[in-house]
Amino acid sequence: MKTILLVCTANVCRSPMAAAILRHKLAALGLADQIRVESAGVWAAEGQPASANAVAALAEQGIELAEHRSQAVSLALLAEADLVLVMEEAHRRSLFHLAPQHLGKVYLLTEMAGLHEDVADPYGGTPEEYRRTVRQLEALIEAGLPRILTRLGLSESPESRARPRAAGANVA
Repeated sequence: MKTILLVCTANVCRSPMAAAILRHKLAALGLADQIRVESAGVWAAEGQPASANAVAALAEQGIELAEHRSQAVSLALLAEADLVLVMEEAHRRSLFHLAPQHLGKVYLLTEMAGLHEDVADPYGGTPEEYRRTVRQLEALIEAGLPRILTRLGLSESPESRARPRAAGANVA
C-alpha cells in the first residue's frame, strides 16, 4: 500500500480537508485499498479536532471530517510516506530542517496541478472562506491526480481518464 502525507501548519484546516477530499476521490476511483492518506501539521498540537468551519464546509460536499484529530509531523510519518504534499513553501522548509533526507518526496500540493503557489490558510475565517478553500483543494486534487498517481507508480483507471475533467464539460 502506498501512503500520501498531506501537511499544513496546525493540522486542523487545510491538510485534513485535503486528505478527506483525496480519500473521497480515491474511493470513487476504486483506489482506496491501494493508497492510504494521512495528514499532519508542522506546528500541530496532538489530538485537536478539525476546525468547525472545515467540518461544515466538507459536510456540504458529503465528506466526513468530524472524527479527525490533529497530529504533528514526525520522522516516522515522513519515513512511511511515499509522497508528501505540503500547503506552503514554509512547510517544505520546516520538513527540510526536520528531515532533509526526505525532501525528494516533498512537493507543494499545487505543484501536482502544474502550479507553484501556496494554499491560503482559512483558519479563523468565515464559512465562505472555508468553502473557497474546499473548492480550491478539490480543483487542485482533480487536476493533480494524474501526477500524484504517477509519483506513486500507479495510474488512473481507463474509466477515470474517459471522464471529463471540468465540471459541465461534454463527453464527445
